[in-house]
Amino acid sequence: MQYYYGNQMPLRVLDEAEFWKHQEEEHTVVIRELVRNLEQEYVESLKEWEKEFAQAHHRVIRYIETVNRSNGQVTVSLYQDLMQLVTFCLQQSQQFINFCQRLMEESEPISTNQTAKVVLNHIIVESEYFIGVAQTILYQR
Repeated sequence: MQYYYGNQMPLRVLDEAEFWKHQEEEHTVVIRELVRNLEQEYVESLKEWEKEFAQAHHRVIRYIETVNRSNGQVTVSLYQDLMQLVTFCLQQSQQFINFCQRLMEESEPISTNQTAKVVLNHIIVESEYFIGVAQTILYQR
């Protein structure tokens, strides 16, 4: 992410959130497809994560559309709503990272699949990237 957006940074983080929530949604599918013999409880959890990421993604898109319709005139209340959404997205990503780490620790099929471990670590790093971007915005308030 580029840091020369100045007071447009909240809008920039929405772009990041839109991209990363969609990525995380796809990551749930990647894990399920890669680990075909994954325990059913984790399969179900990943399906639930997929739905939650899709909902967050659509929520971010709605805010992007709202900001676009406002012609760049972001009110204080809209700005506060945007920051709450960013906070939610950041927390959601952290929870997903925790879930992925638990998968690597507890799932037998993953523990014996080096490729799955590499992919999960990559997924974690990508979610951590988004968290870093979101924290940068939140700490600038």
